[in-house]
Amino acid sequence: MTFLESIDFENLPSIPDYYRGKTVFMTGGTGFLGKVLIEKLLYSCPDLDRIYLLLRPKKGMNPEQRLSAIYASNCFDRLREERPNIFESKVFFIAGDCGELRLGLSEEDRALLINRTHIIYHAAASVRFDDPLKASVKLNLRGTIEMIELANHVQNLECFVHVSTSYANTNRNLIEEVMYPAHDNWRELLNICEDIDDHTLNVLTPKYIGGMPNTYVFVKQLAEHVVYEQKGKLPVVITRPSVVVASISEPVPGWMGNFNGPIGLIIASSKGILHTVYGDPKITADYIPVDVAIKSFVVASWIRGTKKLEKTDDVPIYNTCNGSMGFRVTNEEIFLLGHDTIASYPLDNMIWSVGGTITSNKSIHYIKILLLHVLPALFLDTLLWIFGKKTMVLKIQRRIYSANVALQLFLTKEWTFSNKNYLSLRSKIKEVDKQHFFYIMENIDIREYFKDAIIGARRYLLHEKDENLPKARVHYKRVTLLDKIVRTLFYSYIFWKVIHTNFVRNLFVNVL
Repeated sequence: MTFLESIDFENLPSIPDYYRGKTVFMTGGTGFLGKVLIEKLLYSCPDLDRIYLLLRPKKGMNPEQRLSAIYASNCFDRLREERPNIFESKVFFIAGDCGELRLGLSEEDRALLINRTHIIYHAAASVRFDDPLKASVKLNLRGTIEMIELANHVQNLECFVHVSTSYANTNRNLIEEVMYPAHDNWRELLNICEDIDDHTLNVLTPKYIGGMPNTYVFVKQLAEHVVYEQKGKLPVVITRPSVVVASISEPVPGWMGNFNGPIGLIIASSKGILHTVYGDPKITADYIPVDVAIKSFVVASWIRGTKKLEKTDDVPIYNTCNGSMGFRVTNEEIFLLGHDTIASYPLDNMIWSVGGTITSNKSIHYIKILLLHVLPALFLDTLLWIFGKKTMVLKIQRRIYSANVALQLFLTKEWTFSNKNYLSLRSKIKEVDKQHFFYIMENIDIREYFKDAIIGARRYLLHEKDENLPKARVHYKRVTLLDKIVRTLFYSYIFWKVIHTNFVRNLFVNVL
């Protein structure tokens, strides 16, 4: 339960009015969700005072350079056009690291955040499923602990939004908006990761995480308990996005920030490097467009932030997912929709024709891996080696295989997500705010959505130019024709070999 029923919404300020003059502190600002959240706040709540982003040095870039790189993203094209200079005047970095004690903050920056912050979004996380347990604990658990510790000192804190995942309780078939018993004691886990050497911990990890599929979901569920323990002490909110996919409309249709999710599979198959995926073709995964998720984050912070904290307040939990809203598409349909769209919007420099099927038969899957992934990769790498180029195709195929293994549970099992609180949340949006913050998925045209998503992937992930489409279409026709020729020759050869076997010869002799 939440406290939505007890609030007098008529007397609440609008969402932009609530954010007027407020200071936001955010982790995860460099990520997919983080960028869209920054853009949405600046675009729809332009009178907020400022946004502080926790940034650490990475890949030879200092925090200031990383802040510039964030704004260079296509995600902020709408801001540059309609609200020029707002990013530079309202977004600032705070040097630190979620994986460090006290977030790696200087005393000056810590004091700044304690004195100025009103709203905190904790969205930083390592979403790699194959992270060692110690690495996942360092960012996904330790980071949450340090953020909560900081929040307890913030003088004017009105809301703390913790971004979790709908898949934190994959050991259940029905996942509701409640706090389930912890998989383990998070304090003991923290001590174990600090006391045991890396090798021993890696050996023990499968037994330690029990029935959970990977370290990510295991640790994220424990991090929820770190937040939930602040019930009645801090104005906390837990949001659980499912599989976050390309935007419906904001900041532009089809915007996306990574290759995760179904679009990554479509892109790989459309480049001609992915031809088989192990999974159940008939199951339906739960997808949430990024702009739908972000709108609900902002609405949740508005409702929590406008209510005075009381000791009896429970922690609102929102399964930020499709649930029963109608955005339903099977694994098999994703490939079919992708292939149909790619025929009109092909990718540049396709290695082979568009392929890719999903199968639940492991034997067929491994045969296809050998014939369609490994052998062609060895052939292409040999050609690259002969011409003095860097070999890479087999390495790419290894990554694809590893990704498929990590995703197997999510491609072969279906969960039921209850999102009653999430739907109730949108019903509380004031009329004046609906244009900017109301989220709906019931009327999405699935075919049009995937078309926008693939076009968005071309532009924003692969950085392919629209003016290259005519050339890409010509190349698409060539490789498609070549694929048909090769297939015809291959099956003709197989047919020729079969009819010349002794068994077939004897069969014809007996029949005649």
